[in-house]
Amino acid sequence: MIDAVSLRAGMTFVQDGKLIKVMSADHHKPGKGNTVMRLKLKDMRTGAIIDKTMHPDVKLEPAIIETKAVQYLYTQDNTAVFMDLETYDQYEVPLEIIAQEMNYLMENMEVKIDFYGTEVVGITLPTTVVLTVTETQPLIKGATAAGSNKPATMNTGLVVSVPDFIDVGERLEINTQDGSYVKRAAK
Repeated sequence: MIDAVSLRAGMTFVQDGKLIKVMSADHHKPGKGNTVMRLKLKDMRTGAIIDKTMHPDVKLEPAIIETKAVQYLYTQDNTAVFMDLETYDQYEVPLEIIAQEMNYLMENMEVKIDFYGTEVVGITLPTTVVLTVTETQPLIKGATAAGSNKPATMNTGLVVSVPDFIDVGERLEINTQDGSYVKRAAK
């Protein structure tokens, strides 16, 4: 068992039969009253995001999540199909579990698949991915990196705020944690 005060982003635990992943955890001490933990949690089976507060001394059952390196193959109906890189086994993951991650996935991309026992509960993306701009406002002459930003639609459908000098067809490095523009990718 672990105390709620020990929770950190990325940790998983089981509570009321639900498999929960910690997205963020903040220790909060209000002016009056007891210290509480402010948590942003994700139900790994349904994908639902929950904001919750807990007392720091609440005991939780840690969940052991195992990962395997896989390659994203394709999406069919409401399922994403991945292939184990060692055994060539294929795993089907319901899209509702990985809806957010689908904004960063491209065919043949290598990711890690997360298992709770034999149950597939999600995927882990690399910290950054390279995506191509498919739609944005025209290039603005004289725009600099310090200028304002504009929206750009990437080849996966993700909309990212990018500097004004970015044009259609450019390959960009995108942070998968918050969906932000990092830099232009090497050609």
